[in-house]
Order: sequence, then C-alpha cells, then structure tokens
Amino acid sequence: MTRKFFVGGNWKMNGDKKSLGELIQTMNGAKVDPNVEVVCGAPSIYLDFVRSKLDPKFGVAAQNCYKVPKGAFTGEISPAMIKDCGVNWVILGHSERRHVFGESDELIGQKTAHALENGLGVIACIGEKLDEREGGITEKVVFAQTKVIAGTQLTGFMPPATQCHLQLCEDHLRRSVLCWVAHRFFSSGSVTGGTCKELASQKDVDGFLVGGASLKPEFIDIINAKA
Repeated sequence: MTRKFFVGGNWKMNGDKKSLGELIQTMNGAKVDPNVEVVCGAPSIYLDFVRSKLDPKFGVAAQNCYKVPKGAFTGEISPAMIKDCGVNWVILGHSERRHVFGESDELIGQKTAHALENGLGVIACIGEKLDEREGGITEKVVFAQTKVIAGTQLTGFMPPATQCHLQLCEDHLRRSVLCWVAHRFFSSGSVTGGTCKELASQKDVDGFLVGGASLKPEFIDIINAKA
C-alpha cells in the first residue's frame, strides 16, 4: 500500500495571534497537494486559536504532553486536554525536549504510550547529537531511543536530515522494528524550500517535520515537494 506523504510544521515557541493568523491565512488560501497530510505543531496556549482558524484539511499538533491524565504537574498538559481543544496529534521526543529539558528515553516512551492509548497521533522524534554521530554511535543511540517504545503503534520517526545519514538511520531502523504495527520515517532538521524536493525524492523518506521554514511562505513549497 502506498504511504501518504506527511508534512509536519513545528512552530516551536514562536508567534502570536497576529503572526500565526497571517500564516494561517496564507495556508488556507494556498493550493496544496491533496495527497499530502499536513499537521502544524502550535504552542499549547494557541491550540484552540489555531484549530479554530486553520482549514480542517490541515491537522494540528501539540508540541508536548505528559505521561498521565491529570494531577499536580504544574505547567504540563495531558492528551485529554489536547483532544478537548479539537487537536488529534502531539510531537514527542524532539531533540530540544531531550537536550534542553533533559527528557530521558524512558520518559518519552511513557509519554508516547499514554498519548497513543488516549487516541492521539504521535510524531515521535529520534536522533543523535553531532558528537554522537562523529563518534560513530548513531545506531546505538537511535536503537536505545526506539526500543523503549517498541511494541507501540508508532506513527513517525524523524532522524536529522542529510541524504546519506538519513538512509543509514532508516535502513537500521527498518531492520530493528519489523515487529511494529506501523512505522514511518520523516526527515527533520534540514528541510527548507530549497532542499525539500531533493529530500522528498529519497525512496525511504515518507515526509518531513519542518522547523523554522514552517513559519514562512516557503512552507507551501515544502508541502508540495512531491507534486
């Protein structure tokens, strides 16, 4: 079965109602490939706003959630809260969550399991740091990150993107996750309007998770990279 191309936009901690409203207007008015699934990761405070303004053909994702339904966890949000905003996706395990906020592989695995159990689509991120890549331990790192969520119906992986590196990671991961119900591989970290067509042409790349470029008009070009 042909895999539908997927483009996620991770807006990170950027934007306000004015700037995001302008971006949403651009997206709503653009001609986009109907065969591409598009999901935008909005700051949690704007999830309601984005979901109410963005055309329903585009999905919306939270950028994080916690591993339990409720409780004394100041500043966290739950899958149930995300769904209550009409949002059906969440990004988990992003490198900034791992390396800025110190989230462990185990915690990310617990979050992923809880989100999936509660009906959210999960964009689960994996990838090594530069020093780990240069040290030749890419496979060890990405395997450790994936094995804690083995057995879950995972919707995506995002290794950092360069063509050769991407292929190495994906070949290794496909060998490692044959027992999983679903697995898709997305390119992240180097996707721009200038690189998207070349990356999209790689046979094992099922889509993109786009950072800063998803806040710019070139995001439309990235969505249409396979056209």
